[in-house]
Amino acid sequence: MIHLADELGNFEDIIKHLIPQPGDVPRLQGIDMCGGTLALHGSVGGDHLIYVDFKQRFDLERRIQHASEKGRLEVVENLRRCQKTAGVALLDVSGHRVTDAFMAAMLHQALLLGAIYELDRFGQVTKRLFENLNTRFYQSSSENKFVSLIYGEISEDAGFRFLSAAQPFPVVFSKKHDRFMDVSQDLCVSSPPLGMVPSLHVTDGNRTPSPLGFKDDYEMNQWVLMGAGDILLLHTDGLVEHCDADDKCYYPERLEQKLREVKHQTAAEIFEAIRTDLIAFSAPRDDISLVVIKRM
Repeated sequence: MIHLADELGNFEDIIKHLIPQPGDVPRLQGIDMCGGTLALHGSVGGDHLIYVDFKQRFDLERRIQHASEKGRLEVVENLRRCQKTAGVALLDVSGHRVTDAFMAAMLHQALLLGAIYELDRFGQVTKRLFENLNTRFYQSSSENKFVSLIYGEISEDAGFRFLSAAQPFPVVFSKKHDRFMDVSQDLCVSSPPLGMVPSLHVTDGNRTPSPLGFKDDYEMNQWVLMGAGDILLLHTDGLVEHCDADDKCYYPERLEQKLREVKHQTAAEIFEAIRTDLIAFSAPRDDISLVVIKRM
């Protein structure tokens, strides 16, 4: 038992090094961002957050130079766009035990490694990366283990493009209207979780047997945060399903009320206010993750 506890502690220590630190938060002109995870057990669980600050994490200038020398003008244009863009991946592994973080860690490394190849080939992260990740996870995980994911990119002009693999859709709180805004269903396209069924249009698709068939391509949703002070929230289903002993839900009414109270504060202060209010409302029953993105 002592040996098992030591091994579990070692595993948890490894995973902790993948948890974003304050210095990892992307820095964009006009955009303020902060996020984190409340693990149900210990300090890690099935939820995981990955920041991708392109200009900090990757040598974009060198890639631009190489692409320019080869006359790859479209790649140059995409890389220059990445200089004013940051990515955020929020994922939720089925289950919320500490050991479920192993799948999150695998996806963490695979996504960042894939992003390197994507930047070198296309100058940006494309849907192709997630089609390949989906099929790879289908091939390497059991039928009851899959990953819900949202990957989004916010730009300095407040454009937000994202794909959802069975994650709750983001919500936008308008400072002007003092409430959550309705978003057209045409801008809310989702797909099955990663690892549930393989992707149809991948190079090795014909080498992947699937009794349940194949899924269609991921779709990118395009949103715009119109007003200064608007707040975009990314979250896992632990937030949506957070209820008290009487089954009264925190989302959306109480969350919206809390945002009215703290909308003038920084993203970090807003995140902390929501985190504190969530716990005061009720003890969590699941991992809960939240990312606050505010247009300054």
